Amino acid sequence: ALHCASEPHRNACVSLSMAAPEKKPSLLRWREIPGGVWALGLVSLFMDASSEMIHALLPLYLVSVLGASTLEVGVIEGIAEATAAVTKVFSGAFSDWIGRRKPLVLAGYGLSALSKPLFPLATSVTAIVAARFIDRIGKGVRGAPRDALIADLTPAEAADGEPASSPGSRAAPCSPRPMRCTGPTASRAAA
Repeated sequence: ALHCASEPHRNACVSLSMAAPEKKPSLLRWREIPGGVWALGLVSLFMDASSEMIHALLPLYLVSVLGASTLEVGVIEGIAEATAAVTKVFSGAFSDWIGRRKPLVLAGYGLSALSKPLFPLATSVTAIVAARFIDRIGKGVRGAPRDALIADLTPAEAADGEPASSPGSRAAPCSPRPMRCTGPTASRAAA
């Protein structure tokens, strides 16, 4: 039943029927997240941490130990990031085309993991370029299929209407690299 106010300054109608109570947020909502999403989140978190540990020191190593110029460092980084971006576009389309995401996610994480030991073993700029190229191909191959897999695994009730994203990005707003923050932490750090 509806009750409408008759006063001229009130235009609203109030429902007198009992509406379902609003669901209170629970501290135990993390239990609603599927195990596959937790696994992908942890793998993503640790892979990002290992990449940040290496990539934070890589320009210093290239310049001071291997004698690369800053121009060479910029070219290496540009090629690496362009490789990841282009590969991500094609891996997402390929993942949609074949209808399978897990093999591409595994291949991407595998390539990135295999490239990590190459960095400390590198004795030339060429070896670093090869390791960085392999690592970024791995990142590109896994990126879009991983996000789609998380979206496929996450039930709508657990997502609260928000688009699915990497759990590592929600669980750890700051990466291991000092002073690099995202999300709510960034606004506090900037203040």
